[in-house]
Amino acid sequence: MNDDTKSDDTKSQKNTVRAAGRALDILLCFAAADSRLGLTEIARRVGLHKSTAHRLLATLETKGFVRREPDSDLYQLGWTILQLAGRVHHSDDMASVALPFMTRLRDDLGETISLYVRSHAERIRIQAIEGTQPVRRAANVGERFPLYIGASGKVLLAYLSAGEFATLETAGAFPPDVALADLHRQLRSVRNRGYAVSKEEREVGAAAVSAPVRDRLGNTVAALSVSGPVNRYDVQAIARFATACRETADAISRALA
Repeated sequence: MNDDTKSDDTKSQKNTVRAAGRALDILLCFAAADSRLGLTEIARRVGLHKSTAHRLLATLETKGFVRREPDSDLYQLGWTILQLAGRVHHSDDMASVALPFMTRLRDDLGETISLYVRSHAERIRIQAIEGTQPVRRAANVGERFPLYIGASGKVLLAYLSAGEFATLETAGAFPPDVALADLHRQLRSVRNRGYAVSKEEREVGAAAVSAPVRDRLGNTVAALSVSGPVNRYDVQAIARFATACRETADAISRALA
């Protein structure tokens, strides 16, 4: 193989990777949007020319990842997404194993209960049970949030190895305005107490308590959280929520093991 051929192959591979990344960016548009999006809006959100977005959408449509409404430029997620989502619960039973424990915790406390796992520099809600209080936190499965804010994110960060944390730093997971010394102090506190507390960090008026869920080897694989309006999270309530959250997280851990 001559140098020109190698160069062409390398260029082709880079183009393929870039196209795959852009296609995934298009799909992620629907995670934080209404159920339908127009071609112009999709192109704007992912920073592509409309012609490029249209070609990628056409490919996604042929594979069933998106559906285009007849005689319009409106798109929505396709049935292939549901097929893949169904396989998540078959291949990883954490969400289904945790569900009855989370339901009991919700019934005991009346607050919204969520289960998060780490995905690179983000946390993803993989299971949720909304609270029974008239005023409660909405919790949509599949939502993504940064790791460095919120009780669940700090639980997932607190039990990373030094190498994993350094990798996140190198990858730019923390914005320049995040004081890493203060973040490390908070994470040490999480490890000492065995749970994390946040008040109005990600959302005004909201508070949460979170505890780690571990696998049979003791590795933290998820974060269980109790969340609700901040005015219900006084010192006594936090202590009660933290105890209940830790006990339920431990019970889920035993079930997973």
